[in-house]
Amino acid sequence: MLHSTKRTAALLGGVLVAVLVGCGIPAEKGKAEARGTEAAAPRVVPDNPTPERVTPPGLAGMPPVLDPKDVYAADRAGMMSPVVKNFPARVYVPNTKSDTVSVIDPKTYKVIETIPVGHQPQHVVPSWDLKTLWVNNDLGDSLTAIDPATGKAGRTVAVSDPYNLYFTPNGKYAVVMASMDRQLVFRDAHTMKTARTVPVDCAGVNHADFSTDGRYFIVSCEFSGELLKVDTARMKVIGRQKLPLKGAMPQDVKLSPDGGTFYIADMIANGIWVLDGQKFDRPKLLRTGKGAHGLYVSRDSKEMYVTNRGEGSISLFDFAKRKLTKKWHLPNGGSPDMGGVSADGKVLWLSGRYNAEVYAIDTATGKQLARIPVGSGPHGLAVYPQPGRYSLGHTGVFR
Repeated sequence: MLHSTKRTAALLGGVLVAVLVGCGIPAEKGKAEARGTEAAAPRVVPDNPTPERVTPPGLAGMPPVLDPKDVYAADRAGMMSPVVKNFPARVYVPNTKSDTVSVIDPKTYKVIETIPVGHQPQHVVPSWDLKTLWVNNDLGDSLTAIDPATGKAGRTVAVSDPYNLYFTPNGKYAVVMASMDRQLVFRDAHTMKTARTVPVDCAGVNHADFSTDGRYFIVSCEFSGELLKVDTARMKVIGRQKLPLKGAMPQDVKLSPDGGTFYIADMIANGIWVLDGQKFDRPKLLRTGKGAHGLYVSRDSKEMYVTNRGEGSISLFDFAKRKLTKKWHLPNGGSPDMGGVSADGKVLWLSGRYNAEVYAIDTATGKQLARIPVGSGPHGLAVYPQPGRYSLGHTGVFR
């Protein structure tokens, strides 16, 4: 969630305008769009009276998942891409109120460097090809490149309102979540030149995740409490719905290992929405804790860590059992926000948004291993490198 006076005022104004002029789509259109992407037409097999439905192909140019039953099969401990195998292990922490990135050595739990960047850095995002880390300088209207081989900052690219950043699964485009601009901006994944700008009516486009086949992705709209479904190839919004809770504030989005379900954290609902992405119908709410915010999958794809920023806790969700099994509380409280899992899966790293600190948590026991002071307003930290063949963006969603 943003904490800039300028941004908050602009977004609240935008939400008011939306309420006054009407933010919804026509009823009939809404029903059609809520069904999502049309299914492929059936083809009739000769001498067979029963139509056979053709399985739609995946997004053109996308490396298929290693295991259709587990989209995170390439993210196991030790499965490092040759691109990243020699990169030093680091934790990169964007400090939104300090305009810096703190670099932590995970072996010593100490900050070893502080990198000046643009105004209000929100997330540190691994590029699709794994070669670059992009710092999203939201109010600075720019992206700063960090070389993960050296940990040094490089070029800065002018990009309007880059609150968050994702990459299409085929590596063709970067998708900028331009929150205040109310746009999804598809840019060349390497040059960052604009390919297409997609205006959106909802307020606060924020986080996203892609379907198993990459053909669509689900987007959360933080300030209007809505979800979008976007056709990746057509770069077009094909579904939109209001969450069934007054004041809902959706945050991080994560696909289940089997690809059948999207989970959306919600700070006001104090839990996660459970959504069938294909049907894009009304989601169900599973309460986890106050201020549910970040979602991270364990290295074995068995559990998901849910950060409850408002109560200083982490809930554990079991994918097979489809229920919450544990809750870890940080000693002396805290504000666990965004982060990621270490390459070996043994440590969960999280920023403490309101406490100017970072937490290292043992994933076997839930014990706090370290509490590390950083700059003011730490947000979307990236643990890097991690296993995986390519990055879908955010703080590190790999497949």
